[in-house]
Amino acid sequence: MSEVKVDITICLGSACFARGNNHTRKAIEDYIRENGLSGKIIFRGARCFDHCQNGPVLKINDDFYEHVTENSVVEILDKVMAGL
Repeated sequence: MSEVKVDITICLGSACFARGNNHTRKAIEDYIRENGLSGKIIFRGARCFDHCQNGPVLKINDDFYEHVTENSVVEILDKVMAGL
């Protein structure tokens, strides 16, 4: 049986990046590593989701999360992973 895959895409457009998504990116990478989830999560960056006014933006599977911070992303990821 294959591993569950969670698709996480972080916006690295200029507005989201300037509002802190670079720090959020690092927090996600740390979360994946610290929880041994590299086989369950696909993590990548994207240029823009056109939600700039509500950034920083993160997409997990088909759900968008807005105003994400490096602190709130851990809570988001805990909820997503617990729901699997």
